[in-house]
Amino acid sequence: MYTPPAFREDDPAALRAMMQAAGLATLVTATAEGLQATPLPLLLAPEEGEHGTLYGHLARANPQWRLPALGEAMVLFPGPDAYVSPSFYPSKAEHQKVVPTWNYVALHAYGPAEFFEEPARLLDLVTRLTERHEAARPRPWAVADAPDAFIRAQLRGIVGLRLPIARLEGKRKLSQNRGAEDRAGVAAGLAAAPGEAERAIAALIPR
Repeated sequence: MYTPPAFREDDPAALRAMMQAAGLATLVTATAEGLQATPLPLLLAPEEGEHGTLYGHLARANPQWRLPALGEAMVLFPGPDAYVSPSFYPSKAEHQKVVPTWNYVALHAYGPAEFFEEPARLLDLVTRLTERHEAARPRPWAVADAPDAFIRAQLRGIVGLRLPIARLEGKRKLSQNRGAEDRAGVAAGLAAAPGEAERAIAALIPR
Protein backbone atom coordinates (compact mmCIF):
# COMPACT_ATOMS: atom_id res chain seq x y z
CA MET A 1 0.00 0.00 0.00
CA TYR A 2 1.44 3.36 -1.00
CA THR A 3 1.70 5.38 2.20
CA PRO A 4 3.41 8.79 2.29
CA PRO A 5 4.97 9.53 5.71
CA ALA A 6 2.24 12.04 6.63
CA PHE A 7 -0.40 9.33 6.38
CA ARG A 8 1.47 6.39 7.94
CA GLU A 9 0.05 4.81 11.10
CA ASP A 10 2.61 2.80 13.06
CA ASP A 11 1.25 2.89 16.60
CA PRO A 12 0.62 -0.74 17.71
CA ALA A 13 -2.38 0.16 19.86
CA ALA A 14 -3.98 2.12 17.02
CA LEU A 15 -3.38 -0.73 14.57
CA ARG A 16 -4.96 -3.24 16.95
CA ALA A 17 -7.94 -0.96 17.42
CA MET A 18 -8.37 -0.67 13.64
CA MET A 19 -8.45 -4.46 13.26
CA GLN A 20 -10.84 -4.93 16.16
CA ALA A 21 -13.18 -2.22 14.86
CA ALA A 22 -13.56 -3.80 11.42
CA GLY A 23 -16.66 -5.93 11.02
CA LEU A 24 -15.62 -7.60 7.78
CA ALA A 25 -12.15 -8.07 6.31
CA THR A 26 -10.94 -9.62 3.04
CA LEU A 27 -8.44 -12.49 2.90
CA VAL A 28 -6.33 -12.37 -0.27
CA THR A 29 -3.90 -15.06 -1.42
CA ALA A 30 -1.85 -15.40 -4.58
CA THR A 31 -1.99 -18.93 -6.01
CA ALA A 32 -0.91 -20.76 -9.13
CA GLU A 33 -4.49 -20.32 -10.34
CA GLY A 34 -4.49 -16.56 -9.75
CA LEU A 35 -5.57 -14.28 -6.94
CA GLN A 36 -8.15 -15.60 -4.50
CA ALA A 37 -10.17 -13.34 -2.16
CA THR A 38 -12.78 -14.03 0.49
CA PRO A 39 -14.64 -11.49 2.66
CA LEU A 40 -14.97 -12.80 6.20
CA PRO A 41 -15.22 -11.64 9.82
CA LEU A 42 -12.00 -12.12 11.75
CA LEU A 43 -11.07 -12.33 15.41
CA LEU A 44 -7.80 -10.82 16.64
CA ALA A 45 -5.85 -12.60 19.39
CA PRO A 46 -3.48 -9.73 20.33
CA GLU A 47 -1.52 -11.82 22.82
CA GLU A 48 -0.36 -14.33 20.18
CA GLY A 49 2.85 -13.10 18.56
CA GLU A 50 4.43 -9.68 18.14
CA HIS A 51 1.53 -8.28 16.10
CA GLY A 52 -1.19 -10.71 17.15
CA THR A 53 -2.89 -13.56 15.29
CA LEU A 54 -6.07 -13.49 13.22
CA TYR A 55 -8.70 -16.23 13.28
CA GLY A 56 -11.68 -16.84 11.03
CA HIS A 57 -13.33 -19.52 8.94
CA LEU A 58 -14.18 -20.21 5.31
CA ALA A 59 -16.78 -22.44 3.73
CA ARG A 60 -15.32 -25.88 3.09
CA ALA A 61 -16.53 -25.56 -0.51
CA ASN A 62 -14.45 -22.40 -0.96
CA PRO A 63 -11.43 -23.37 -3.11
CA GLN A 64 -9.19 -20.71 -1.60
CA TRP A 65 -8.09 -22.81 1.38
CA ARG A 66 -7.12 -25.77 -0.81
CA LEU A 67 -4.92 -23.73 -3.18
CA PRO A 68 -1.37 -23.31 -1.82
CA ALA A 69 -0.53 -19.65 -1.29
CA LEU A 70 2.47 -18.21 -3.07
CA GLY A 71 4.15 -16.19 -0.34
CA GLU A 72 2.29 -14.34 2.38
CA ALA A 73 -1.43 -13.90 2.55
CA MET A 74 -2.83 -10.37 2.89
CA VAL A 75 -5.85 -9.29 4.90
CA LEU A 76 -7.53 -5.99 4.01
CA PHE A 77 -9.25 -4.14 6.85
CA PRO A 78 -11.35 -1.23 5.60
CA GLY A 79 -12.05 1.74 7.81
CA PRO A 80 -14.37 4.70 7.25
CA ASP A 81 -13.94 6.70 4.03
CA ALA A 82 -15.37 9.86 2.54
CA TYR A 83 -15.20 12.03 -0.57
CA VAL A 84 -13.60 15.43 0.06
CA SER A 85 -14.97 18.26 -2.06
CA PRO A 86 -12.72 21.19 -3.02
CA SER A 87 -15.52 23.42 -1.75
CA PHE A 88 -14.57 22.42 1.81
CA TYR A 89 -11.23 24.27 1.56
CA PRO A 90 -11.14 27.96 2.57
CA SER A 91 -8.04 28.22 0.35
CA LYS A 92 -10.26 27.63 -2.68
CA ALA A 93 -11.49 31.24 -2.44
CA GLU A 94 -7.90 32.47 -2.44
CA HIS A 95 -6.34 30.73 -5.44
CA GLN A 96 -8.70 28.02 -6.82
CA LYS A 97 -5.76 25.58 -6.85
CA VAL A 98 -7.63 22.70 -5.25
CA VAL A 99 -8.92 19.33 -6.46
CA PRO A 100 -11.17 16.63 -5.06
CA THR A 101 -9.69 13.80 -3.03
CA TRP A 102 -10.73 10.93 -0.78
CA ASN A 103 -10.01 10.55 2.92
CA TYR A 104 -9.91 7.06 4.42
CA VAL A 105 -8.50 4.71 7.00
CA ALA A 106 -7.07 1.36 5.86
CA LEU A 107 -4.95 -1.44 7.25
CA HIS A 108 -3.20 -4.36 5.56
CA ALA A 109 -2.01 -7.35 7.59
CA TYR A 110 0.40 -9.93 6.16
CA GLY A 111 1.34 -13.41 7.26
CA PRO A 112 1.12 -17.13 6.48
CA ALA A 113 -2.41 -18.48 6.09
CA GLU A 114 -2.86 -21.71 8.06
CA PHE A 115 -6.05 -23.74 7.79
CA PHE A 116 -7.41 -26.27 10.29
CA GLU A 117 -10.29 -28.72 10.44
CA GLU A 118 -10.32 -30.05 14.04
CA PRO A 119 -13.92 -29.88 15.37
CA ALA A 120 -12.88 -28.71 18.85
CA ARG A 121 -10.85 -25.80 17.46
CA LEU A 122 -13.64 -24.85 15.08
CA LEU A 123 -16.21 -24.89 17.88
CA ASP A 124 -13.99 -22.68 20.04
CA LEU A 125 -13.51 -20.27 17.13
CA VAL A 126 -17.17 -19.90 16.19
CA THR A 127 -18.06 -19.56 19.88
CA ARG A 128 -15.60 -16.68 20.33
CA LEU A 129 -16.68 -14.99 17.10
CA THR A 130 -20.32 -15.26 18.11
CA GLU A 131 -19.67 -13.91 21.60
CA ARG A 132 -17.86 -10.91 20.12
CA HIS A 133 -20.67 -9.92 17.79
CA GLU A 134 -23.57 -10.81 20.10
CA ALA A 135 -22.15 -9.12 23.22
CA ALA A 136 -23.90 -5.78 22.68
CA ARG A 137 -27.33 -7.28 22.02
CA PRO A 138 -29.93 -7.17 24.82
CA ARG A 139 -30.49 -10.92 24.54
CA PRO A 140 -27.28 -12.39 23.07
CA TRP A 141 -27.58 -15.59 21.07
CA ALA A 142 -25.04 -18.30 21.98
CA VAL A 143 -23.77 -21.24 19.98
CA ALA A 144 -24.93 -23.47 22.84
CA ASP A 145 -28.52 -22.33 22.19
CA ALA A 146 -28.63 -24.52 19.06
CA PRO A 147 -28.88 -28.33 19.22
CA ASP A 148 -25.49 -30.00 19.58
CA ALA A 149 -25.98 -32.31 16.59
CA PHE A 150 -26.94 -29.33 14.42
CA ILE A 151 -23.80 -27.40 15.42
CA ARG A 152 -21.60 -30.42 14.75
CA ALA A 153 -23.10 -30.70 11.27
CA GLN A 154 -22.52 -26.99 10.62
CA LEU A 155 -18.89 -27.30 11.69
CA ARG A 156 -18.32 -29.96 9.05
CA GLY A 157 -19.11 -27.31 6.43
CA ILE A 158 -16.33 -24.90 7.41
CA VAL A 159 -12.54 -24.74 7.66
CA GLY A 160 -10.71 -22.60 10.21
CA LEU A 161 -8.14 -19.93 9.38
CA ARG A 162 -5.18 -18.98 11.57
CA LEU A 163 -2.96 -16.14 10.36
CA PRO A 164 -0.02 -15.09 12.57
CA ILE A 165 0.60 -11.47 11.61
CA ALA A 166 4.16 -10.94 10.34
CA ARG A 167 3.78 -7.24 9.51
CA LEU A 168 1.21 -4.47 9.35
CA GLU A 169 0.71 -1.46 7.10
CA GLY A 170 -1.62 1.20 8.44
CA LYS A 171 -2.77 4.34 6.68
CA ARG A 172 -4.87 7.26 7.90
CA LYS A 173 -5.34 9.72 5.02
CA LEU A 174 -7.09 12.54 6.86
CA SER A 175 -6.04 15.78 5.17
CA GLN A 176 -2.78 15.94 7.16
CA ASN A 177 -1.13 17.44 4.07
CA ARG A 178 -3.41 20.50 4.21
CA GLY A 179 -3.10 23.60 6.37
CA ALA A 180 -5.02 24.01 9.62
CA GLU A 181 -7.78 26.10 8.03
CA ASP A 182 -8.37 23.63 5.22
CA ARG A 183 -8.41 20.71 7.69
CA ALA A 184 -11.01 22.54 9.75
CA GLY A 185 -13.03 23.17 6.59
CA VAL A 186 -12.94 19.49 5.63
CA ALA A 187 -13.95 18.46 9.15
CA ALA A 188 -16.87 20.90 9.14
CA GLY A 189 -18.02 19.88 5.66
CA LEU A 190 -17.95 16.17 6.43
CA ALA A 191 -19.53 16.62 9.86
CA ALA A 192 -22.53 18.24 8.14
CA ALA A 193 -22.91 15.37 5.65
CA PRO A 194 -25.79 12.91 6.08
CA GLY A 195 -23.67 9.76 5.89
CA GLU A 196 -22.28 7.98 8.94
CA ALA A 197 -18.93 7.35 7.23
CA GLU A 198 -18.47 11.04 6.44
CA ARG A 199 -19.13 11.98 10.06
CA ALA A 200 -16.74 9.28 11.25
CA ILE A 201 -13.97 10.69 9.06
CA ALA A 202 -14.76 14.23 10.25
CA ALA A 203 -14.15 13.19 13.85
CA LEU A 204 -10.73 11.75 12.97
CA ILE A 205 -9.28 14.74 11.12
CA PRO A 206 -6.46 16.28 13.20
CA ARG A 207 -7.11 19.87 14.24
